[in-house]
Amino acid sequence: MADDFDTGDSGASATYPMQCSALRKNGYVMLKGRPCKIVDMSTSKTGKHGHAKVHLTGLDLFTQKKYEDICPSTHNMNVPRVTRKDYQLCDVSDGFLSLIDDGGETREDLKLPEGDLGKEILKRFENSEMFMVSVMKALDEEHVIGTKAMTS
Repeated sequence: MADDFDTGDSGASATYPMQCSALRKNGYVMLKGRPCKIVDMSTSKTGKHGHAKVHLTGLDLFTQKKYEDICPSTHNMNVPRVTRKDYQLCDVSDGFLSLIDDGGETREDLKLPEGDLGKEILKRFENSEMFMVSVMKALDEEHVIGTKAMTS
């Protein structure tokens, strides 16, 4: 019998469980299927039926949309694995960024962000500034979230 391995990932999940009562403000959590940063949380007292409830308010990491959820404090919630990496900007063409990491690897698959951040990146690029862009990744979704000056 031959085993069929269609996926080549390391088996590490994009999320991991954490008890509601262990979550903290400014931490991350999955709300309504989206990776969110916790901006507010409150815990209600234990009621007649035994469980304290945690009321979570979070902002989507990528769209800044607000999500809310209520969960018993003893239950688990999924927490997204969030990574952040800085790349040096090499080029901007056709709305995509050409980036290089500190290991010399290049990538050209990230779109120029919309709004003020995109305008700032374009302006700094057109002024021939050397700078880094910060890329946040969660659940196979990646977005440029900021810029910072190069330190040599």
